[in-house]
Amino acid sequence: MDAATTERAIEPRATAPKNPYDPAYDPLVSATPGQGRDYAPTYWIGTAGEPPADDGPIDHDIDVDVAIIGSGFTGLTTAIFLAEHYGIKATVLEANRSAWGCSTRNGGQAQCASGRLKRSQWIGRYGLEAALGLHRECLDGMETFKELIRDIDCDPQPGGHLYVAHRPRVMPVLEKEAALLREVFGYNARIFDAETVKREWIGDQEACGAMHEPEGIGIHAGKLAFGYLRKARALGATVHPASPVEGWETRDGIHYLRTPGGVVRARAVGVCTGGYTSNGLHRELKNRLLPILSNSIVTRPLTDAEVETAGLRTHQVVTDTRILRHYYRLMPDRRLQIGSRSAITGRDAPEKKYEEFLVRDLARKFPSLAGVQIDYSWWGWVDVSHDMMPRIHQPDPSQTIYYALGYGGNGVMYSAQAGKRLAQWIAGHGKELQLPIFTSRLPFPNVREMVESQAFAPFRRFGQWWLYRWYHLQDEML
Repeated sequence: MDAATTERAIEPRATAPKNPYDPAYDPLVSATPGQGRDYAPTYWIGTAGEPPADDGPIDHDIDVDVAIIGSGFTGLTTAIFLAEHYGIKATVLEANRSAWGCSTRNGGQAQCASGRLKRSQWIGRYGLEAALGLHRECLDGMETFKELIRDIDCDPQPGGHLYVAHRPRVMPVLEKEAALLREVFGYNARIFDAETVKREWIGDQEACGAMHEPEGIGIHAGKLAFGYLRKARALGATVHPASPVEGWETRDGIHYLRTPGGVVRARAVGVCTGGYTSNGLHRELKNRLLPILSNSIVTRPLTDAEVETAGLRTHQVVTDTRILRHYYRLMPDRRLQIGSRSAITGRDAPEKKYEEFLVRDLARKFPSLAGVQIDYSWWGWVDVSHDMMPRIHQPDPSQTIYYALGYGGNGVMYSAQAGKRLAQWIAGHGKELQLPIFTSRLPFPNVREMVESQAFAPFRRFGQWWLYRWYHLQDEML
């Protein structure tokens, strides 16, 4: 065996999966997200290349300064900022494979947002001063994100975000929001009529006009996650897959995190588990998130003629104005990706009809692509907070527990900023953060007494079922 072959043979590799992908996993009914499960079969995993090396599962008891639970975008960027800004080398615990959850199942759209509310809704809820602060936080987050990906080959598609009106009645709402963005926030949002959208931007046959905002970047989610993993480990963080936290006790200020291979004794813990947060992880997190499913499909590579006929003239990220919105774009390899809402429960998620809904919606927006081959189809959980805004917070000042959760589908960009802010909290500088998303807990739902118990999860899902039908009525008929 020559030297090159020997070097390749001993090159560190990612920990292999020990269990298959579970298509029906549901965080509201499963105690943990599993142990060592394989990735979902997403486009991002299928085209990102070999996963980078990690540090293997926890196999004995250890003492650490900081443990991060979850190795997705937020967990890894938290580890990066802890190392770069504060000299803290975190230990990252992952139940399955690195970046297994939200980070490799999303739509790859980095938008200038931190939750599901618009700027006008920020003003109504928090007042103008706080809304201006939240806007500055999002702009700073975009700069944080751009800087982080500068040396990561994640196929960036910059240029902005096109917000497409799916019905004529939505245009006055967009025009009002765009005026507010320009005049109050100094953010150059522009309005296009339907003809301009279809002639110059995208041939979405539902488009009745659009608002364009200057910030927005499409990325390859798998390549980004793997880039974050390499960067975190190069800075001294350790990342341990197949190490789910199956028990959590706190005694005398030390957190005892029990994994199958050993107990991690940590002086501080950051929770970055997104839509895969188990209700049993910690009492502070029980029922504070409503995980919802989102489906995504990716076509085969399109021909030049197909791209031209469909009017796919931009690579920028696009969403429509439905409450149950679609997100879509033409990717660098000329495939079209589109996603939207999915099933209510994990048990129902594998049903073929949810993929068929997206195939139908794709053909409705781009009739010339009806019947095009679909190469990838997947679904994943989104962490939605009960007031539609994230929290990066220390819920109990007497305990060194922190979390960054609740992005509501806008985590591709904001997870980078959240990682920076969570690192700031963990390093002891969180008191400097005064915006509402930093100073309050994730809220309980309004019907608190109904959902305090795990036994009432079916009622939450029943309510979600009715909400989806009401949203569909609003989106398509009213």
